[in-house]
This record gives sequence, C-alpha cells and structure tokens, in this order.
Amino acid sequence: MTRPSEPATKHRPAPETAHPLKVRLYDIIFESDSPAGKRFDIGLLVLILLSVLVVSFETVRPIQAKYGGWLVMAEWCITLLFTVEYVLRLYCVRDARRYATSVYGIIDLMSILPTLIELMLMGSGSFAIVRMFRLLRVFRVLKMFQLTSDAEGLAQAVWEARGKIVVFLMFIGISVTVSGALMYEIESFGNPESQFTSIPQSIYWAVVTMTTVGYGDVVPKTVLGKCVSAILILVGYSLIIVPTGFVSAELFDSKRRQQWQNRTCPHCFLEGHDEQARFCRGCGAALFPNLHNNG
Repeated sequence: MTRPSEPATKHRPAPETAHPLKVRLYDIIFESDSPAGKRFDIGLLVLILLSVLVVSFETVRPIQAKYGGWLVMAEWCITLLFTVEYVLRLYCVRDARRYATSVYGIIDLMSILPTLIELMLMGSGSFAIVRMFRLLRVFRVLKMFQLTSDAEGLAQAVWEARGKIVVFLMFIGISVTVSGALMYEIESFGNPESQFTSIPQSIYWAVVTMTTVGYGDVVPKTVLGKCVSAILILVGYSLIIVPTGFVSAELFDSKRRQQWQNRTCPHCFLEGHDEQARFCRGCGAALFPNLHNNG
C-alpha cells in the first residue's frame, strides 16, 4: 500500500519568488474556496461528464453514423481544453516534475494522451490499438477525484483504517473458505449429482451468498445446506456496515482534528497550526502580522 497523495497546498508556489499570475492560477485551479475556484471546478466537472458522454455515444452505431463528424470535433475540442488545463497546472505549481509524476498528474496526462495517440496511430493499420485508446478516454471521470478536498479526507480516512479493513477482509476470506468447504461436504455427501462439484466452486457460492447477490446458478438442495446458506446470508447482511463504520469513525476523528488545524501561514502557506499559536511552526513568521505589530 502507498499513502494517499499529498495535499495540493504542498505544490503551492512560494509567494516570495512566484509570479503573481502563478499564484492566481494556482488558487483558481487547485483551490475551491474562492468563487473563481468553484466555477473552475464546476466547469471541469461538466467537461468531464461531457467527454464521457461523447465517448459513449461514439459506440452507438446509429448515432455514430449520423453525427460521427460532430462527435469527433467535440472530442478534439475537449482534448484541447484538457491539454490547456494540464499545461496550466504544470505552470503554476512549485515543482512541475513532482506534480507530473503524482497520481493526479498521471490522471491529467491520461485524459489527453488517448486522443493524441489515436491521431498518431491512425492510418497505420493498428485499429485494435486505436480502439483500446478510445476506451481509455472514459477514465477521464477519474479527474473528478481532485475537484474537492473531501476526496483527500476520504482517502486519508481509508488509509488510517487500513489495519481494521485488512483484518475484516481476512475474516471474510476465512468465513467463505470454511463455509464453502462445509457446504461441499454437506451437499456432495451421497449425492454425485450435486452442483457443489469442488471446494473452489463452493467458495464461489459462498462469496455470492455472503454478498447477498444470489445468482442462483449454484443452490443447496439438502435441508442442512439450506440452513448453512441462511446463516451465511444473515452474516453477510450484518457485515455490510462494518467497513463503513471504520471509515466513518476515521472521518469523524479527522474532522475533529481539523477544527484546530485549519490555520494557514500567510507567508509560507503551511497548514496545521494550533488555535493558540501566534507564529508559524515552519517559517517562524507571525500568523497575524497586523495584530502582532500593534501589540
């Protein structure tokens, strides 16, 4: 496992050396507190959804036959806008290389590469490869993860609860293995026509049953097998809320910690200062220089 990506504030250009245009672009593109930042996020969300719709409509033959030219034009316009956005992101961050190799940077790059690669491969006879890159354009929806800081909080909560989640998954794995093996013995005993032909087949049935999906392709016939199936279904229902509880608890603790860690230094933009702090723990500057000078 790797830790969640670093907050976007760590990519903020240093105010002492950065051009004012860089700082302004950073606030618009990476921050959502200002009206301009909110409008940018909303516009980007609309553009992402529009791009997914365009790619989806290209696979509908009647629409493709009638509006194929318009769909191609729309795809290229969207790709151009995503390219401009990607270049602006690299321009306004403090370390362009670090951002380009981050998770969000790779997602941004993947939102424009498929169309460009499709153009380069067109006419080369590699139509299967071209179709593959067309499918990759659907993954632009991943860019929605960076439209809100809540995504960072959710990722951090999942990371903090990783130990409990791993234990929970181990318990699920043990449960389906034991119940699958038990069901195999019950159903296959004296019944060569049983649908439970092997333990792996029985484990598959246990997974489908515990998740309350119930495809119905493999079902128990004996009374004891049906009892085991009913117990497994009830266990599955009771376990559905367990991972949600882990993550919810971490989110609550994170929100409680942020109540006194939301102060930002006006000089170096470092966050996480105590409510009573008067000086930045990073650069040492006064958090409220006007009040400090008057006092």
